Amino acid sequence: MGKTVKWSWTSALIGAASATAAAALINAKPKDPAFHLVSISLTSFKFNFPVLDAEVILTVHVTNPNIAPVHYSSTAMSIFYDGSYLGSAQIDAGSQAPKSCQVLRLPARLDGLELLAHHAGRFLADVRRREMTLDATVDIEGAAKVLWWDHKFKVHVDSHVVVDPLYLDVIDQENKSDLELRLA
Repeated sequence: MGKTVKWSWTSALIGAASATAAAALINAKPKDPAFHLVSISLTSFKFNFPVLDAEVILTVHVTNPNIAPVHYSSTAMSIFYDGSYLGSAQIDAGSQAPKSCQVLRLPARLDGLELLAHHAGRFLADVRRREMTLDATVDIEGAAKVLWWDHKFKVHVDSHVVVDPLYLDVIDQENKSDLELRLA
């Protein structure tokens, strides 16, 4: 009953190292990046019958919450109105530092003929209400470098954005991203 416990520096160091390793693993767990559409700017409006195109710049704020820098390849974001393909925005290859934010300016081309030919009634109602709902999807592939290993990943992003069709102001948005790590 009167057993004394002998203090051991080795046990204390092993315990501290284990706690540090556990905290590092919890902190290193990959987190989904965050995307936020800041603004839409009309750069040109072309009407060459029967073609009606609008070119816009999408300003997107991207946050990398992870402890590793990421490098990603170029891709295109698909933009939809009322379930129909409206156009795309080009995302150039690039990189982003760990635990950082970055603003991307994405050039996009929208097919106005598709909008007016197939959705004229809904579009005019949206203009009257001054609320237009756009959906966008994109798959971004790349690699995150941790120590000397490149970990390949794929991020799928679904965006649901409500804009004012007259002034192109962003009224509301919901962005969902899903990060998938590739082990191969």
